[in-house]
Amino acid sequence: QVQLVESGGGLVQAGGSLKLSCVASGRTLGNYVMSWFRQTPGKEREFVALIRWSAGSTYYADSVKGRFTISRDNAKNTVYLQMNSLKPEDTAVYYCAAVPSVLSPIRPQSYNYWGQGTQVTVSS
Repeated sequence: QVQLVESGGGLVQAGGSLKLSCVASGRTLGNYVMSWFRQTPGKEREFVALIRWSAGSTYYADSVKGRFTISRDNAKNTVYLQMNSLKPEDTAVYYCAAVPSVLSPIRPQSYNYWGQGTQVTVSS
């Protein structure tokens, strides 16, 4: 069992920054993939970024490349999403997810550990 708790969402002006945190408890994350997804009403849950816990390798959706950075703190079992140059289209509920390494880590169906989500709203 892995429990995930997100925090750090809020309201920012376009062009501003936010840093989201996801604290994992219940298990060490040695072989896990940790990911951020986002979702708006009426749309499919969308992949944002992932990090492979052991190696620290990362992968980003094209829509956030160059603006968002995913990172981890091994001692705190925490993954972060630094979001810069925010745009109104980044407005969504952001979810943290975890799964042991899988073939298709950008598919939400690959995950069964999810946080509760944190709202990010970007005003124009």
